[in-house]
Amino acid sequence: MTTTRRLWAPAAWINGGWQRSVVLEIDAQGHWSGIAAGVPAPEDAERLAGPVLPGLVDAHSHAFQRAFAGLAERRDGADDDFWSWRDRMYKVANAVTPESLRSIAAHLYVELLRGGYTQVCEFHYLQHQAGGAPYADPLALSMALADGAADAGIGLTLLPVLYERAGFGTPTLRPDQRRFHAGAQDVWRLSQDFTARVAAAGRAGGVPLNAGLAIHSLRAAAAGSIAQLRELAHGFDGPIHVHVSEQRAELRDCVAATGQTPVAWLAAQGWLDARWQLVHATHVDAGEIAATAASGAGVVICPGTEGNLGDGFTDLPAWLAAGVDLAIGSDSNVTRSWREELRWMEYGQRLRLERRNVCAQPGHPTHPQPDTAASLFERARAGGGRAAGHARWGLEAGARADLLVIDPDDASLLGLPAARWLDALVFSSPGRPWRDVMVAGRWALRGHHHAQAERISAAFARAMAPLWADA
Repeated sequence: MTTTRRLWAPAAWINGGWQRSVVLEIDAQGHWSGIAAGVPAPEDAERLAGPVLPGLVDAHSHAFQRAFAGLAERRDGADDDFWSWRDRMYKVANAVTPESLRSIAAHLYVELLRGGYTQVCEFHYLQHQAGGAPYADPLALSMALADGAADAGIGLTLLPVLYERAGFGTPTLRPDQRRFHAGAQDVWRLSQDFTARVAAAGRAGGVPLNAGLAIHSLRAAAAGSIAQLRELAHGFDGPIHVHVSEQRAELRDCVAATGQTPVAWLAAQGWLDARWQLVHATHVDAGEIAATAASGAGVVICPGTEGNLGDGFTDLPAWLAAGVDLAIGSDSNVTRSWREELRWMEYGQRLRLERRNVCAQPGHPTHPQPDTAASLFERARAGGGRAAGHARWGLEAGARADLLVIDPDDASLLGLPAARWLDALVFSSPGRPWRDVMVAGRWALRGHHHAQAERISAAFARAMAPLWADA
């Protein structure tokens, strides 16, 4: 009796391009055991309804902020920026309970599946009750996220966050930040205990879960605490994420306190390595990009949120030229589709530089790529897999069996040659959500339908009602 399943697709995105008539084999652990192109459909294979792409990783998410999406788009005073948005966001952060977080996360995660993500990295800093009192179960909110992922059927990388002060010159947290508190020992224990908890039989409901580590930012974590976490993580091979250089005020404060900008300071300590993911890295110079490339660290860019918050544009051509791994994230979850994130990654550069197809790389020395969508997609695929702690990601043997089935009736694709499908998916909008989505060999969406969507949406609406009763 074989435990291998076979799928057949009319076309699939393999090794950076479309290949025809593809057989994909799934092993008992939910990984690709074999992929071959140019093969007629075997009689025992499930025939897929359209061409397939690998799912992407959403490498940076704050699930609870989905409850705030669309509710900060007015200005009553003379100015509005990231910092005033953050103060309003804390109202949501302090109203969320484990029960409501599960409902919010599950709803978001279904949306992310519809947006083409099959794994999400949760930058998780809600640890305690509002006011800072601990829960009887320190993992109460972490497990709420795990349960939300299981409800939706998406893979989850939990990243508990080192968060202990309000700023460089403020050694404690503000009252509205107290539930975020976690020192180095706390973060290490949360990561290890989460991994042990979800390893228990049946806990994850078949959904793949893993854990890494995170540092909120240099302003929110003392140097000694970062060094302690790094020492605890000696020999740890999971991902380590940190917010860096998102806002110019953050840079000014960091230079005043340390004499260097955040990326320069981290690089100068010799701490960066291939495990590290620098989230945002918006305001960086050529030296910082070169130092990041030399360290092997990756960068996570969140174009939808960075645009929403007015963060600015990073120097994407310089990151690409340096060969730094790039991933994308939904961050505050105002956008929940990788198609939109990639589109705005490129459009932001077009607006900044007044040129087109900025992210295409026709002159790359080893992997020339004149197609902008393909260039961005391949970087996001490989970089996202690493950001989630996966050595392999995509339609290749040994990688997790995740895929997206393109709807052949999508209006944005009709009449186009197959070689331009990915271009149209990214740059011709809007389009229908993915017809089918698979995570670790299991169907999470079939025929545009999620089996639990109605129940999950109703629970989300109930969770939102008390948050905004006085809005």
